[in-house]
Amino acid sequence: MPKVSTKDSKKSTASDAKKRTKKDPNKPKRALSAYMFFVQDYRERIKTENPEATFGDVGKLLGIKWREMNENEKKPYEAKAKADKERADRENADYKAEGKASKKAAKADEESDDDE
Repeated sequence: MPKVSTKDSKKSTASDAKKRTKKDPNKPKRALSAYMFFVQDYRERIKTENPEATFGDVGKLLGIKWREMNENEKKPYEAKAKADKERADRENADYKAEGKASKKAAKADEESDDDE
């Protein structure tokens, strides 16, 4: 007798995609880490020094370079990350405040419609 698979094989369907909520295009971008600022700065250098390197190899080389850096070399990237985090927090707070304000306005509109 053939073995029966015990795994539930679920395939994503078009209806599953419809259930997913749409991402708000107005939502602020997340803050970048110090490492990501470093990667933005160094990626082209690594690629020119290692033209035969694949995408994965470039990532590995960037990781090695980051780990080899001392704290003083990382400071500018950490400062950028801190500033970006403050920006993201500020924009996110504004975004949430706008969302609450629009929800209150919508709720007030509903209540005024109910009163009539």
